[in-house]
Amino acid sequence: MKTKRQTKMLELIKKHDIETQEELSDYLQKEGYQVTQATVSRDIRELKLTKVAMSNGRQKYAALTEANEDLSEKYTRVFRDAFVSMDMAQNILVIKTVSGMAMAVAAAIDAMHLHEIVGCIAGDDTIMCAVRSVDDTIAVMSRLRKLVED
Repeated sequence: MKTKRQTKMLELIKKHDIETQEELSDYLQKEGYQVTQATVSRDIRELKLTKVAMSNGRQKYAALTEANEDLSEKYTRVFRDAFVSMDMAQNILVIKTVSGMAMAVAAAIDAMHLHEIVGCIAGDDTIMCAVRSVDDTIAVMSRLRKLVED
């Protein structure tokens, strides 16, 4: 019963802009699930639902994976807007950014989960990324260049 209810909750939050636990409870009851506020609250916690901003300034529930998709767009935008240039020295990728944006771009790169990158160090306008190999560095540069060109 719990699995079916939680599956229905995920379905409902994808289909509707649900802002409150009460609203979610109402939708569940319309679907035939008799739930208490405590049950809905516990399910929200177990499903790791979060609230995300809508374009109208209000918030709605979303599954964490949906929120991550929204974040990946933001990280791509941060990378694209702050990127100046990049170059490589063997397996070290050096990325130049707009002044003051290196940490934000490094966070964006980390959020991209590029398995070739072992780690990044950011200053004010420069990022050094340790990459596993020279070939991996070339591949990462190609992917990042595509982000900037899109």
